[in-house]
Amino acid sequence: MKSILQISGMTCEGCKSSVENKLGLIDGVDDVQVDLARGEVVIYSKDPVSFSLVKEILPAKYSLINEEDLNLDTNGDLIIKASKIKQLKPLFIILGYIFIASILLNYENWNSSNAMLDFMGLFYVIFSFFKILDIKGFSMSFSMYDPLAKQAPIYGYIYPFIEVLLGMMFLIRFEVNIALMLTVIVLGITTIGVTQTLINKRSIKCACLGTTLNLPMTEATFIENALMIIMAFTLIFLY
Repeated sequence: MKSILQISGMTCEGCKSSVENKLGLIDGVDDVQVDLARGEVVIYSKDPVSFSLVKEILPAKYSLINEEDLNLDTNGDLIIKASKIKQLKPLFIILGYIFIASILLNYENWNSSNAMLDFMGLFYVIFSFFKILDIKGFSMSFSMYDPLAKQAPIYGYIYPFIEVLLGMMFLIRFEVNIALMLTVIVLGITTIGVTQTLINKRSIKCACLGTTLNLPMTEATFIENALMIIMAFTLIFLY
């Protein structure tokens, strides 16, 4: 029987060897194959593999998709997948809060430009908070798809603080044009990596909300970046 699991947190050959060795110790397992690029583990065994046992045997740094999302493919092989909407629920909730807050801040004296600036400022500040909670884990996940972080890992450690700086610049209306241009550059680079990941159908963890929340890389990641870039271009023309 073939079991296909999506596991996040695997970032190097050492991780690959560790996962293969640990899962290979499970009774009845004949072979374990890890695809780092896809974040995928294939287990060949005589009997179905216990999801809880896999969670128990793997180190805490690796994350698995919820057990209630197990499905069987047309060949009867076990595939662990969760609906995108369910997986991205935390992201939608946070974006909803930011959207509502930016409207309320400008409700009495409505100004669409100010509302967009507040949205972008809150977006950066809130998203950076989750990244800083586990900056090392974020940096490792970020380097899996961001072109600049791949070449210069230190960028992954600096990136959350760039977001804090940009967020504050938008919220206090300081050098807004510079902040807008930096937004286009910074998010433009990341969006290139996100696009390549989606085109190649790689199953990796999205680092937009750090590692605290286990979010997959999906079209929603592209949309949120594209939305920020579109607002930045719009405001550049307005300013």
